[in-house]
Amino acid sequence: MMHEMTTSLAAAEVLARAKAFFAERVPHSAAFLEKEGPGFATFRGQGGEEIALAVSEGPVGVTVRASSMLHEQAIGRFFSTLPAAEQV
Repeated sequence: MMHEMTTSLAAAEVLARAKAFFAERVPHSAAFLEKEGPGFATFRGQGGEEIALAVSEGPVGVTVRASSMLHEQAIGRFFSTLPAAEQV
């Protein structure tokens, strides 16, 4: 499933928060950084399951997209920690 939202945070801040969140805040299904770049990060969790996260600048803020087959609840919890961008 694909999750998407727009946040007022900078792309680099979203990625930094994701690295800390998936490694520390969800201990029963932690996922650790596998690959990263200026606009993405992938994490590997239990059983080799992947979380893919991408960020891109938009007209109203930064669009954040994430997907995973196993870590849907953790992605939802992470998104709930991000401030939403103000709608114009």
